[in-house]
Amino acid sequence: MRKIDKRIVVIAAFIFIVGLAYGLMRFLAAQKEDLQRRPLMEAKRFVKAEAVKYATIISPVSADGRLTSIAEVDIVAEASGRLQQGDVSLKKGAKFSQGDILFVVYPDEAALALKASKSQFLNTLANLLPDIRIDFPEHEQGYMEFFSSISLDHPLPAFPEVENEKIKIFLTSRNVLSQYYNIRKDELQLSRRTSIAPFDGTFTEVNLEVGSYTNTGGRIAKAIRTDELELEVPVVRFDAAWIKIGDPVTVRSDIRGLTWKGKVIRKSQFVDQNTQSQAIFIKIQNHRNPALLAGEYLMAEFPGHPVENAMEVPRNVVFNTNEVFVIVDNRLEKRVANIIKENKKTLIFNGLEEGEVLVMQPLINVLEGTLVERLGEQQDKPAIGQGPGMRPEGERERPADKPEGASGQKKDKAARKKPGEEGEKAREKKKRTDQGQPE
Repeated sequence: MRKIDKRIVVIAAFIFIVGLAYGLMRFLAAQKEDLQRRPLMEAKRFVKAEAVKYATIISPVSADGRLTSIAEVDIVAEASGRLQQGDVSLKKGAKFSQGDILFVVYPDEAALALKASKSQFLNTLANLLPDIRIDFPEHEQGYMEFFSSISLDHPLPAFPEVENEKIKIFLTSRNVLSQYYNIRKDELQLSRRTSIAPFDGTFTEVNLEVGSYTNTGGRIAKAIRTDELELEVPVVRFDAAWIKIGDPVTVRSDIRGLTWKGKVIRKSQFVDQNTQSQAIFIKIQNHRNPALLAGEYLMAEFPGHPVENAMEVPRNVVFNTNEVFVIVDNRLEKRVANIIKENKKTLIFNGLEEGEVLVMQPLINVLEGTLVERLGEQQDKPAIGQGPGMRPEGERERPADKPEGASGQKKDKAARKKPGEEGEKAREKKKRTDQGQPE
């Protein structure tokens, strides 16, 4: 029984001690004065801004493109045989002029066969002339002149006109007309063994060289025209609508520092599915020294066109493709702008209300609702983060900055003296006087 009472006493004592400690802790905590927190000051950013104002903007159109030839042809053999040298070298990059012989397909065998056909034709005519003299005396003179004008080294002359039905039957029965036109076909075939340049140009590819054997239709080389070139420029659909065929164009080379005059000759009637641009073709006369070369990249400048009710700003003002910041009650708000045209460094837009204050600089790591102030409109007031007794940088003033504070410090020191200290000194002074001691 005593053992159980002892446990109860221990538990009761423990509970009493814990309760006493908790009550004492609450009492001491209540005696502690609350610390005054320094009010939080919201950071403010200074930004460049401008009121939205729409006007008519003359928007220049410029784009770069690659220079190409107006004529690019494949040169093929129209007869079979071995290739022979012409007036120019059959090599890639070789230059030629209009009328030059590019190459010749071995013609000797075909020339001899043609002469043999002409000889056979002359023999046929010689056998017919006596019959024509007897049966068609009125046509004898014409056929005699035709027979005399035939030469083995020159093309056949024109065949006399056949208007009489009887003589037509007579000539057809002797195969005269078929022989004549077979010879004309062979003459044409022989002429095609010689390839003549149709324009001033150069070889860009050569598939067969001199001495190679080619079949009819074999691809010999690829050539381009060099005296007239055209510039293909991709232009966005919005700007291409303002460009007309015949418009003058200034073409320049930034690398060479030269300019040329050109003219729009055609526009594609489709849009490239990858770039969503329309091709504009500009013709350039290549008569300047140094001459232009196909494959160069040049810049084309078209006449500007007006864009009404729009504003032009730097490209870095816009973020997320079409969003901008405006200032409303000194805080940032997002707006969606309607982008009309993008240039290299600027863009043209509308879609905002006139008079709204548009932020004219890129902002990094800034959220909507941030406190801002427009540059150039600051009032005479403490800078951001300042308060009473604060320096512009936010530092509290030192005692040296306030001379009148010295007396205040002495008063504070005097006030911190122990209570009754002055009375104790007075009693000691009186006791020394009564005993006859000096002060």
